[in-house]
Amino acid sequence: MSFLNSPFAILAIFLPLFFIHSHGIIIRVQNNCPYTVWAAAMPGGGRRLDRGQTWALGYPTTKSAKIWARTNCTFDSSGRGRCLTGDCGGLLECKDFGAPPVTVVEYGLNSFAGKDYYVISLMKGFNVPVQFTPTSNGCTKSIRCAADINAQCPSQLKTAGGCHNPCTVFKTTEYCCGNGRCRPTNFSRFFKVRCRNAFTYPEDDPTSTFTCPAGTSYRVVFCP
Repeated sequence: MSFLNSPFAILAIFLPLFFIHSHGIIIRVQNNCPYTVWAAAMPGGGRRLDRGQTWALGYPTTKSAKIWARTNCTFDSSGRGRCLTGDCGGLLECKDFGAPPVTVVEYGLNSFAGKDYYVISLMKGFNVPVQFTPTSNGCTKSIRCAADINAQCPSQLKTAGGCHNPCTVFKTTEYCCGNGRCRPTNFSRFFKVRCRNAFTYPEDDPTSTFTCPAGTSYRVVFCP
């Protein structure tokens, strides 16, 4: 039997295709901060990342994903503990979204006029600078929020380890919208001036939502 007619040849041909199909979209998360972060993803769980370390997330079929950094965490051998910012129910492997304040990158598969969308959201506040970059399909628009927002945060929004979004603090229609026309506020402008690519209030879509061809892969960098 020749190699080309053998089961091994068939496996050699189809295994790479299976790998690509089964992993689909890859989002690589890298920590460039001078401190440890505990990266989190929904879906995906969580991972400790010391400076320079990377975590590769494969998404074969997920419709959306949210990724963020947790700071000042302590976990025991069973993966239970707490984080100062971004904590997700005291678990290393997140099953719920992180507590604010937290800088969030969000991705949606084939959900914006037939394309993927990707955003940096400050709707849950800010804790760690981030950059979000497409890495395939010829999509090249990199977005970032790298200002020192924690140091410049208005006193009304400032909290340990981060800067809250005003909706989290005040919980009013003015900041959270929901009824009638939604407008930017002085607080949302504070974030927008420093992070022009970021989603800063509920109807900030036109300047903050970016698209790529469906199935694009990405890189997330904390402290770019």
